[in-house]
Amino acid sequence: MSKLVIILASTRPGRVGLPVALWIDALAREHGGFEEVELVDLAERNLPFMDEPNHPRLRQYVHQHTLDWSATVDGADAFLFVMPEYNHGYSAPLKNAIDFLHQEWCYKPVGLVSYGAVAAGTRAAQMIKQVVTTLKMTPLTDAVSIPFVTQLVGEDGTLSPNDVMLSSAKAMLDELKRVSQALLPLRLPA
Repeated sequence: MSKLVIILASTRPGRVGLPVALWIDALAREHGGFEEVELVDLAERNLPFMDEPNHPRLRQYVHQHTLDWSATVDGADAFLFVMPEYNHGYSAPLKNAIDFLHQEWCYKPVGLVSYGAVAAGTRAAQMIKQVVTTLKMTPLTDAVSIPFVTQLVGEDGTLSPNDVMLSSAKAMLDELKRVSQALLPLRLPA
């Protein structure tokens, strides 16, 4: 069974990331490329900043929040990061969530849904690629970059995607499924 985990990286109150995440979650479910889709909100996970005494490579976790996070990430075959751009970079909660684990991320593809103002979060998306490749993840070339995102969120709090966003999302989801299947032999126990 293939599983896609969508990670909402913004934890700020009043964030615009929630409508973006809900939109891509619905689209991923409709797409049908994965048998299971789970939306994980880092604001709800509330992971403290790196409080494990052992290096993540050892997988000797002592805190229940880490064990739960490990199970979520380990059970995924692919990821989508829904991420804002703060000061030309990605959010600290996303980096922290990544750093809690190591092996659980390996050989899994990640698609990036970035948003912001004129740059559409693209600088943050470029920066995160250096981090995920260190964990043997495969960042996709296909991505969704949403400029002036606040203009696309209505008074009801829902995102109104344009045609470019929709076609980009479809291409990214198609590629995410292909790359996930291609990497499957590397994820299987030796």
